[in-house]
Amino acid sequence: MRAVIESMTTQELIAQAYSAFNRRDVDAALRLMSENVSWPKASEGGRVVGKQEIRDYWARQWAEFDPRVDVLEVVEREAGKTDVKVHQLVKNLKGDVLSDTELLHVYTIANGLIERMDIKEGEGALEGPSAAFSGEHSPEMIP
Repeated sequence: MRAVIESMTTQELIAQAYSAFNRRDVDAALRLMSENVSWPKASEGGRVVGKQEIRDYWARQWAEFDPRVDVLEVVEREAGKTDVKVHQLVKNLKGDVLSDTELLHVYTIANGLIERMDIKEGEGALEGPSAAFSGEHSPEMIP
């Protein structure tokens, strides 16, 4: 499996990661990440490090929310950075829309695996919980 991942383009890696997330296929998503991957906790604030921490975080997130994230554009930059413009639709478990917006996800990719993901909302990187999960978000387009 490792050889297959290393032969993927960045576009393919990103597409597979979002597809796995949207299908709730945690194992498929985690195979695309390094062991010590750093991931933002959009619905809680802060970060998690490592595959098991991401697995646990997603289980908590999906127990409260139904997020769907679709790739709109992928732009590879230097130093292993990749900008991914996404459309994010977050619903509660009753199906009520909490947020329908576009965001910028910034990935660090090394050795064919995702090492880090950051979320940019507005002018800076997200540190606390995303407004998308509170139902109080006003749709804004991220350039």
